[in-house]
Amino acid sequence: MQVSVETTQGLERRLTITVPAESVDSAVKARLQQLAKTQRINGFRPGKVPVNVIKKRYGQAVRQEVAGDVMQQNFYQAIIQEKITPAGMPKFELTKDQDGEDLQFVAAFEVYPEIEVKGIDEIEVEKPVVEITDADLDTMMETLQKQHASWKEAKREAKKDDRVVIDFVGSIDGEEFEGGKAEDFTLELGKDRMIPGFEDPIIGAKAGEDVKVEVKFPDEYHAEALKGKDAVFNVKVKKVEDQQLPEVDEEFATLFGIEEGGVEALRTEVRKNMQRELDQTLKAKVKEDVIAKLIEKNEVDIPQALIDQEIEALREQAKQRFSQQGGGQNMPELPAELFTDNAKRRVTIGLVLGEIIKTNELKADDAKVDALIETAASAYEDPQEVIDYYKNNQELMQQMRNVALEEQAIEWVLSNAKTQEVTKAFDEVMNKQA
Repeated sequence: MQVSVETTQGLERRLTITVPAESVDSAVKARLQQLAKTQRINGFRPGKVPVNVIKKRYGQAVRQEVAGDVMQQNFYQAIIQEKITPAGMPKFELTKDQDGEDLQFVAAFEVYPEIEVKGIDEIEVEKPVVEITDADLDTMMETLQKQHASWKEAKREAKKDDRVVIDFVGSIDGEEFEGGKAEDFTLELGKDRMIPGFEDPIIGAKAGEDVKVEVKFPDEYHAEALKGKDAVFNVKVKKVEDQQLPEVDEEFATLFGIEEGGVEALRTEVRKNMQRELDQTLKAKVKEDVIAKLIEKNEVDIPQALIDQEIEALREQAKQRFSQQGGGQNMPELPAELFTDNAKRRVTIGLVLGEIIKTNELKADDAKVDALIETAASAYEDPQEVIDYYKNNQELMQQMRNVALEEQAIEWVLSNAKTQEVTKAFDEVMNKQA
């Protein structure tokens, strides 16, 4: 086998590979002989068909099959010989293929870029320091109360945090528009779930009153025909309901699986959950900051093959989410342009972090892998069952090792970058993240 390597442009490579005639012809002959033993042709006993007859009938197809196998086998031998790592599947072009002559083909593909990670010592990262206070815990307990609140009809004006039942009809320039009408619509005031300004005139209204609501649809509104349009809604307030918060007592604690210890045990569990979510949020924030600054300092020439692979992965994830939301098989094929920017960013991150892992010979730390699994399991009712499930699933364990390695790469960057601790409030960090 003879191999010549050509750099066409950027990361593109072309291998011209020549395979000796005797190697190809002997493979063709062997396959024809095998066919002669199995093919049934009129006038010949089974297994006794002469090879020249088989060659006349099947020779061209057999040679095409052999050529395909030869290209695959010799391509992999060639990239090992030349120490080349393709970034995607090659495109083969058969340039010479005649009986008794050397077979020649061209394999075109992209290679991984050579990356030298730079600017680590110039990266500045803010590390938030957050303490969960008793006031933060009290606020979370109030949130839990509201999640389990009941509603009682109130014979008074509606106020923020009340719930109202309304009928409404919307119009633009005096004409009703599609989707602008509803009856017995339940609206919790203060949640800002309607377009800006819709709730304001309803606050202060009583059951039985009619309210005129004048609003403007946002320029970024999802319905094209309504973007930026002025609209009027005639609203009939049918009922005002007051929020009834449950008492925080032992019975309330049992709603969250607390069988012993009552309110104090519940507060302890809630604080633990808040700490877990805070830790995950802070870790994600710092990681995102590090990654953004790594990308800023390191421009990478990305193989199109890797971008295409990532686009397909993102497209498949979108399909799965759509299916889980009841979309079934009716989802149209989403254009690649929707995912291109995200795919490029993800590939860049993978290449840069991969280079950090390789250069520093990082290996997945078993203790970190176990800690990641335990953190994931702690959100479940029976953490040990989840831990055992991971431990007995090699695919999940490999995923966790990859996550651990990525975290170790981030930690390496942090240890070599400039970091500054900044004290922040729990609400500031968590609300900003939300």
